[in-house]
Amino acid sequence: MAEVVDFRVPSGSDQTLLVWGLEPEPGLEHSLFSAFSRFGPLYSVRAHRNAAVAGPGYCAVIKFYSAGDASRAQRTCNGQRLFQKSPLKVCVCTKQKGFQHQVLALSSNKCQELANHYLGFNGWSSRIITLQNVSGFGGEDEEVGRTLEKQSVKYLCAVELTLPKHGVCTRGVALAEADVENSADPLELLTATRRVQKLAAGRALSSAFQKILLVVLENGKVAVEYNSSQEEPTDSLTEEELKGLVQVNELSLEQFDLEEEVLSDLSFDDEPGDAI
Repeated sequence: MAEVVDFRVPSGSDQTLLVWGLEPEPGLEHSLFSAFSRFGPLYSVRAHRNAAVAGPGYCAVIKFYSAGDASRAQRTCNGQRLFQKSPLKVCVCTKQKGFQHQVLALSSNKCQELANHYLGFNGWSSRIITLQNVSGFGGEDEEVGRTLEKQSVKYLCAVELTLPKHGVCTRGVALAEADVENSADPLELLTATRRVQKLAAGRALSSAFQKILLVVLENGKVAVEYNSSQEEPTDSLTEEELKGLVQVNELSLEQFDLEEEVLSDLSFDDEPGDAI
């Protein structure tokens, strides 16, 4: 049976494991990562001290990208000692709060980790089509306010992502902005500019990855599908039109903002431990 893995923050109950019966030790999260990552790539590992009513010890929440990987890890590790003297109890998450089903884009670093795992380090490549300084496109009223307070640095970036073995090519466009407290300081302005350029490029790459679906087959092979539901108006533009994106198309810059990645809160039926 095939499973679809996308470049989003895992939000499904079947992708999340609760581990308890953990003994306190240095590097506990690292030990958990080493034990569970052999079943597949992990989004996050978080260890927490048990609630007072649950007694001493720790519990952990482990998020997989793949529900199949999480299931295999649960079956194999439940009741095993792994890296400690006493056996661990491992279960699949049974319940999540309603608002946790909001699907968030992965950060560019997480996207690259996931792509490297399933596609290989040489299985994909990216390039920046354009990186534009759009600091002066905020509107007259906004710019007056900025002048009185602090200067804002804003960059728009368009990135092309290519998967040559699968014949797939996607694009992502994103905006990043930061305030400069002391715009008269050339070093501070340069530092802010580099930070915003990097952030815009990372968000654009993440946006490009959102248009890809990984279909993981039972034999371990991976197929790639284009996710047409994530298409944007910019996908139909030529490269030259993308380079003149702001001036030619007068698109609203706000549509390119990506939400910051956050961890979902989890709750488990009748089990100890704090929510994460």
